[in-house]
Parts: sequence; C-alpha cells; structure tokens
Amino acid sequence: MVSNTRREFIQASLVSGTLAAGNAVGQVTEVKRQNTGETAVTAEYDIAVVGAGTAGAIAAIQAGRLGLRTVLIEKNGMPGGTTTTAAVNFPGLFHAWGRQVIAGIGWELVSRAVAECGGQLPDFTVVPERHPQHQVRVNRAVYASLLCEALHQAGVSVLFHSMPARVEEGEDGFLLTLCTKTGLETIKALAVIDATGDANVVGLAGYSVVEHDTLQPGSLILTLTGYDFNALDKERLRRVFQEGVDKGELTPEDNTFVRRNIVGFLAARGDNCTHITNINGRTSAGRSEAELRSRTCLLHVYRFLRRQPGLEGLEIAFMAPECGIRETVTIQGEVTIMHEDYVSGRLWQDAVCYSFYPIDLHNVQGGGIDTRPLKPGTVPTVPRGALVPRGSRRLLAAGRCLSSDREANSALRVQATCMACGQAAAVLAAQAVRENTGVMNVDMKGVYEILRQHRAIVPG
Repeated sequence: MVSNTRREFIQASLVSGTLAAGNAVGQVTEVKRQNTGETAVTAEYDIAVVGAGTAGAIAAIQAGRLGLRTVLIEKNGMPGGTTTTAAVNFPGLFHAWGRQVIAGIGWELVSRAVAECGGQLPDFTVVPERHPQHQVRVNRAVYASLLCEALHQAGVSVLFHSMPARVEEGEDGFLLTLCTKTGLETIKALAVIDATGDANVVGLAGYSVVEHDTLQPGSLILTLTGYDFNALDKERLRRVFQEGVDKGELTPEDNTFVRRNIVGFLAARGDNCTHITNINGRTSAGRSEAELRSRTCLLHVYRFLRRQPGLEGLEIAFMAPECGIRETVTIQGEVTIMHEDYVSGRLWQDAVCYSFYPIDLHNVQGGGIDTRPLKPGTVPTVPRGALVPRGSRRLLAAGRCLSSDREANSALRVQATCMACGQAAAVLAAQAVRENTGVMNVDMKGVYEILRQHRAIVPG
C-alpha cells in the first residue's frame, strides 16, 4: 500500500556537505537539520529525477530548461547510462520510413555529439535494408560531456554516487532518503521521475510492478584488437572452441557468453555480441552476479583464444564499466502497451511520443535473437498512462520499465524511445506541479505545446 501520511517539512538553512543548489531560476529551498524527531530535509525541489541514464538525463535537462528546481540523482559517476557506462553507444532509432519521428533534446545531443567529432549522419531519407544501419554511433566521452554541459546550463543540481533508500509519499510531495558517500540524506520533491530503468523508485514508493518468469540476457560491451580476422582459420576455430567446451577447458557459460558463435564474436571484435543469461538486473545482488560472471567468462575466452594461431596478439582494448541490462520489470501503469498496440502502430489519444524499432527479443538461453520488423509505414506511439504507475499522482517512470507487455517492451526499451519518454515525463511532471494536479489530469494541449517548443515531435 502507498503511504498517504502527512509530513511536516522543515525549512531553514542548508547544512555543509549537502546537495548543491541550482541556478537563480531553480534555486533550492535551503533547510537545516533539526533534532525534532521528524525527518530532516536537506533540500527541496520541484522535480527529482532518479537515474541519469538514457531517459533520466534528458528528463532532468528538460525540467531544468523549463525553470523548475530540479535534482538528478545517479548511482554512477557520469550521465548517459546505457549509452556511456554500458557502452551501447549507437542509440536509435530516431527515423522511420524515410522521416524523423523522434527529435527533441535527445536528438539535439546525439547529433551534436556526431558533429563535435566531425562525423556524418546517415541519409535518413533512404529506408535501410536493416534497422541497425540507422543507428547513430556517438563518442561515449563526448556524449557524456555534452550531457554534463547541458545539465549545468539548465541549472540542474546533480548528485552522482547516490541511490534512493526510501521513498515516502504525502499529499504535498515526496520525501526521498538517499544513500550518499557520507550517509543518508533526505530531500523533498513535488514530483518524481523514476528513470532507474528497473522501477526501483516505483517499488520503494509502494506501487506495483510486473515481474516476468523469463528475462532477456544482458551484454558486456567490449572491443577486441590485435588480429587479422580475414587470415584466421574459421572452421578450425569453431572446432577447437567446441572441443574446449566438451573437454571442460571452457564452460558452457563461456560458449553462451560468445552467443555460441566464436567466429561471429571475433568478426564483430566483441562489441555487442555477448550474452549473460539468467540474471535479475533489478537487484544489487543480481547486477553483481552479472558483472562477475560476464568478466569471468571474458577472461576464460581471452586466455583460450590467445593460444590459437593468428590470435597470439589478441588484446581487449575496451571493456564497458558495467554490464548492459535489457529487461527487468515494468510498471503496472494506468495504461499498458500490448504487442498488438505496438505492431499495429496504434495512435493513442494522449500519445506523448513515437517509438520505432522491431520486436527484438534476445533468447533467454542466449545465442539468438527473435527479430520481427514492423510492417512498412507502421510507427507506434506511447500514451501518457504508460509512464504513470497506477494510482499515483505525481510519480512517473521513464525508460525501459514503462508499462508494456514483454513483446512490446522489447522494442520500446531502445534508446531513442527512452529519450523521448524522458522528455515527455519531465513536461508532464512540470505541468502537474504548475497546475497543482495529478499527471493524469494535466491539460495535454499545454503539454504538446511545450514539447513542440523544445523541438520534440508530437504524434498525430
């Protein structure tokens, strides 16, 4: 059950070592710890965004640009999430059938990242034979830095290396207790956007999430160098690798790690061609297991390959700081996007953005992907209610945990859609605060007007 306990929020002066204030427009209400028996609030905000990943960083920038007092809370040391710390630095898809369907702040920063490095964008007017041809590669360091710059310019208060420990909802807002490097701190926010990807805040607040019996595998992104792929004896490699598994020199999990295709793994030079199965990335224990198992498998494969002809100079030039997670839970929203809604391109009455990607389910046992392209001309949409936990007032969830079934979610979880949902969630939260109402009651005409002002594409 969701707590509706009224809370008295203490206002005084900011204690040393607590959250940094924003700019003049988004100035934080300063408060002081008082030994009164009540929870000591160290700062107050209009909007708190938890998670600075694909959706959260964009949401915080949008809220800040609207002049709201905004704080962004992130467990890692840089923003970008999947694009940066998980190193899936090829976000997509922003275009469908020869036209742009997702723009706004996410596209602004992605296209700027390409321009900063002197790169060129694909010709999006030409419909590609395969959807990955329209994914846009960005330099991870440049993209993360552009996000930092945009957050600063928007006046967003940023707190890295912190995670939520408790969420209490009252009639006048939320109390978020955060685990920081120096202990627990509590802030107040009038609205909260859960951009953790795993609905962690939604769960802490007492709202329902949907858990599935099976979960897609994660991937550890890496880059291999030091060999000439064309000169390798591929048939021999396939044979000796399987012999290594059969003899126990390699484990079956090592085979799954390379998606049961060692030649494909080497052809891609690692990249996104790994699978870590049977993990629950929503919990700290599950995430830890994914990190440990993926790197152990990588070490086994690395040692084995360096003993093979032509691979003596094999090097691991790059390894992502964290394992990428595709699927954990989804929220139980006011509206749920079902498979048929997605593949039919349903235009929801209160759609906040488009989405475009094929159904993309990675085999739960590893080794393959169930990819089902959309029919020509089909462009799905995301309704407001898919971002709102059922029964909540000013709590939203942006990112891959939006309310959807497994098949629809396998497509909705991709980065361009998450960026668009993050921007829309921020505008919805801002309007709820300004109109002093719940997210499901805000005037959508006003929401659409603001989104267009910030160069987002509104469906319909």
